[in-house]
Amino acid sequence: MKKKQIFEFYPLATDTKPSVPVVEGSVHAGFPCPVDDAYLQQPIDLNKELIKHAASSYLIRVVGDSMIDEGIEEGDLLVVDRALLPTEKTLSVCMFRGEFALKRIVQSEGRVSLMAGNKKFFCLRLATAILFNFGQQH
Repeated sequence: MKKKQIFEFYPLATDTKPSVPVVEGSVHAGFPCPVDDAYLQQPIDLNKELIKHAASSYLIRVVGDSMIDEGIEEGDLLVVDRALLPTEKTLSVCMFRGEFALKRIVQSEGRVSLMAGNKKFFCLRLATAILFNFGQQH
């Protein structure tokens, strides 16, 4: 039986200049208001806004629900940057038992734990850890 993939990996296309129009002003989470072309600003380059280190970044599509309490759901597309070192304040792509996993790395009392963002999942406490930098989600 074939194992289900945890993530789908995608390389970044850095030779394109995708742009999305920006609406001037703020948005309220109440009564919907139609956007008129008069409010549109210059388009923004999503590569410039979302990618800090293009050569070390990639996209992954999330499979599963282990990070739903972090606001990350199945099907979400994440930008991951291998140039950024993992910290306890960020989510990181980790390798655990031969599989990739998106977790929060927590270090305490000389031990490393991989924390899921869903109370249904166990904390993975590692007796020893060799941390490879597969990247940090941002």
